[in-house]
Amino acid sequence: MASFEDIRNDFEFLDEWDDRYKYLIDLGRNLEPYPEDFRDDAHKVRGCASQVWLHADKQGDAIFLKGDSDAHIVKGLVALLITLFSGKSAEKILEVDPEAELKPFDLTDHLTPQRSNGLHSMIKRIREIASAQTA
Repeated sequence: MASFEDIRNDFEFLDEWDDRYKYLIDLGRNLEPYPEDFRDDAHKVRGCASQVWLHADKQGDAIFLKGDSDAHIVKGLVALLITLFSGKSAEKILEVDPEAELKPFDLTDHLTPQRSNGLHSMIKRIREIASAQTA
């Protein structure tokens, strides 16, 4: 998968929001398959209109995320967040300012309120996972 910076640069290059939505959907399509064993309530993200699941594996100091959604655009948002957070230590994840990192994508103005709430719920869940690792 491309780096977060590469994705941001590609996204900014696209002028039309239809193209940006297609790009997000393609990001979601390129996610590695989500394990069926983790498609349960324990991994489900609350506060999302669509179904979203997140799973974290800790390898050394790094937390690696996997995710999925039943909605194409939301799955793209999952991929975007995985690219932003996965592979970092819990401390580094908690240092990330997601609002600042996602600001260039201008998602808040182009997502439905339910999808924006879902995005915030996913970020909250990732931060909870990281916080649990530092406790």
